[in-house]
Amino acid sequence: MSKVTRSFYAALAAGAVVFTAACSSDSSAAETSTDMAPGARSVLEAGESNPMIAQGVEIAGDATVYKTSGIGPTAMNEDAATGTPESFVDTDEFSGGTLPDGVTVTEAQGINVLKKIRDNLEAEGYSLEDVVTMRVFLDNAPGAAVADFAGWNRAYRQFFANTNLDSDETELVPMGTAEPAAPMERNSARPTRFALEVATLPVPGWLVEVEVDAVK
Repeated sequence: MSKVTRSFYAALAAGAVVFTAACSSDSSAAETSTDMAPGARSVLEAGESNPMIAQGVEIAGDATVYKTSGIGPTAMNEDAATGTPESFVDTDEFSGGTLPDGVTVTEAQGINVLKKIRDNLEAEGYSLEDVVTMRVFLDNAPGAAVADFAGWNRAYRQFFANTNLDSDETELVPMGTAEPAAPMERNSARPTRFALEVATLPVPGWLVEVEVDAVK
């Protein structure tokens, strides 16, 4: 066990660990908080009724933490060439691998990945609502100059941060360029998160790889 790992668990035993978001604003803006899963409390930007991510998450010392490995999409689209980004389109959601107007391959792969993460968590007795931290690695699609952060964020909102914190109403979210509609899974959780572009991912055709920490 590394020194970093020992320090992490020592902090848990002492009382709490606080994770901060890589893109958080200055501390004066992070003035509100809300309970997440039992054992966790998220710090949110003041005045925001539907923030995408938390400014930080506090984890109580008696909580159990489950950490997934990096998870990428499953190859489901047999109509696409093996190892291409299109081969990892979720055909359960997009019949025949055909994407509706404005839906990007990164968005479709993101939906594929987040469904896999949901299955991974549920197999261990957790849920998407228990997620407190998320790390996202994006590769740019062939011919694109940069990674598709907008497409990833649309996929993310289908499963996370899609409730209004003031009214508790479900927020409608867009898929591609379609009119916003009910999300695939209502979930008030707003984990800390970073998303960054990488030069390549370990499986040919992957544009998205994600790992999460869940707490209960």
